[in-house]
Amino acid sequence: MLLAACADPLGTPPPEPELGTDASTAEPVDQFLARLASHCGQAFEGQIIANTPPLDNDPFIGERLVMHVRECSPEEVRVPFHVGDDHSRTWILTRTDGGLRLKHDHRKPDGSDDAVTMYGGETTSPGTPERQAFPVGEFSIELFQREDLPASVTNVWAMEIEPGQRFLYELAREAEGRLFQVEFDLTTPVAIPPTPWGHPPLPGDGDR
Repeated sequence: MLLAACADPLGTPPPEPELGTDASTAEPVDQFLARLASHCGQAFEGQIIANTPPLDNDPFIGERLVMHVRECSPEEVRVPFHVGDDHSRTWILTRTDGGLRLKHDHRKPDGSDDAVTMYGGETTSPGTPERQAFPVGEFSIELFQREDLPASVTNVWAMEIEPGQRFLYELAREAEGRLFQVEFDLTTPVAIPPTPWGHPPLPGDGDR
């Protein structure tokens, strides 16, 4: 069961949650998840630091980008990613028997599922407490093929975190030279954004 956000939204983040083992001996994926969860209840503004090649009608350009570490447990962290007034995106990071799974939950304004949703991948290596990579999974490949998104079948997502300093979200397609990165400033929490579309409200969610 996910735990509601518990940090002071504009204050100092709480300590990393207990994982049932000493941090020095925890698996890198558990350390990574705990580092992210240490910011639970806080939101942070980001900026695009890489976007090659540039896309036509890019929905991220010129918009305010905010991540909200909204729901946390030792096994799962949910992070809505707000793009201007678009509250459709939530990153879901889940601990699995073999590592860590990333899913992108996309919703429509009425809360229903987008046609392209719950795509992502799972770690194929231990990674590090600072960086985890998620090659596209079979479910997502089939989804992208069905929705006529052939370029996305080679996606590799990655995330990096330095607690209290920075968080990075990355999408790469090596064969075509595609690289998209958004870096969030973890030194300065911002006001909590609205409830993401299709999710129940939590105490502390911002106004629409």
